[in-house]
Amino acid sequence: MEEKILSNEENNAQEKPQNQEDDVIISVRNLTKDYGKGRGIFDISFDVKKGTVFGYCGTNGSGKTTTLRHIMGFIKPDKGEVKVKGLDAWKDADEIKKYIGYLPGEIAFPQVENGSEFLKIQAETLGLTDMSKAEAIINALQLDPTANLKRMSKGMKQKTAIVAAFMHSPEIIILDEPTTGLDPLMRDVFVNIIKAEKARGATIIMSNHMFDELEETCDYVGFIKDGHLIDVVNMADVRNLPYRDYVVTFEDKEEYDAVDESKLNILDRDDFELSITIRIDLKDTKTLIEELMKRKIKSISEKKHTLEEFFMNDVGGKENE
Repeated sequence: MEEKILSNEENNAQEKPQNQEDDVIISVRNLTKDYGKGRGIFDISFDVKKGTVFGYCGTNGSGKTTTLRHIMGFIKPDKGEVKVKGLDAWKDADEIKKYIGYLPGEIAFPQVENGSEFLKIQAETLGLTDMSKAEAIINALQLDPTANLKRMSKGMKQKTAIVAAFMHSPEIIILDEPTTGLDPLMRDVFVNIIKAEKARGATIIMSNHMFDELEETCDYVGFIKDGHLIDVVNMADVRNLPYRDYVVTFEDKEEYDAVDESKLNILDRDDFELSITIRIDLKDTKTLIEELMKRKIKSISEKKHTLEEFFMNDVGGKENE
C-alpha cells in the first residue's frame, strides 16, 4: 500500500517553504481563547518541525480541537498567534490552506449524492487531476465511495474524509481524532498511511486520545488538559529509556526468597506468582545476568514501557507540581 501512495509523490508535490530560517513549519505562541467558566485554551506554545508527526493528546473537551481550528485559521485568538510557514494563520488563512490537508473532528458533507461525487468536487477545488493516490487509499481502507453519503456509517464517512485529506499529498496534514469510527483493522491501515506520508516528508499534527496510535506514529506528543499544555514529550525519550524493567518468575519459593535484594533494584514483588519486577540500567546488564544465573528461573520477560505509562508517571507528576 505504501508504494502505491508514495509513487505519486512527484506529480503531487507541493511548493516548498520559502524564507524559512529553520525547520519549524508551525509555531504556536501564547495562544489563548477564553470561552469563560474555565473553557478554552490558555497560553499554549509549541513548535512543529518540518517532516515530523506531532501528536496532540487529551480527553474530550481539553482544547485539542480549539487549538487545531486556530492553526487552520478558523478562529481568531484572544491572545497570541499561530504561524504556518511564516504566515499568520488568522490573517493569511486563505493562503495557508493551499498547503494543508484537513480532517475535522465533526464531518459535515455537502449536499451531494455519494462519496465519489464529493471526492470529485474536492479534487476539482484543489486542481487535482491524478486520482491514483485517492484510489490507493480507497482500496486500502476498503471503502465503497459510490455509497449514498446520507446512508453511510460513521466509519465510512470517516474513511471518505481521510481520502479527501490525503489524496493531494499536502505539505501539512492536520487531523482531528482521525480514527474515530474505524475498526481495529482499519486503524492499523491508517497507521500505515501516516507512516507513508511521513516518509514522503509531510508534516502531520494529529489529535488523538489513543495512546497506542500516537506511540506508533509520532515524533513528539503534546499533552493538554483543561486548556493548558502540560508538556511536550520527545518520543525518542520514551522509546530509548536508559534502563529496562524485567519480570522474573522463579521455580519455587525457596529460590524466590533467596534473591539478593542488595544487588538488584526490585520495584515490585508478587508472592503468589513468585515473581519480581526489577529495573536495570543498560550499562549494568551484566550484574543482572550474574545474579540471576545463581537462581532457578521459570521465566523472564521484559516489561515494555508505554506512552500512557510515561504520561501517568512523568507528565502527571509535572501537573501535580
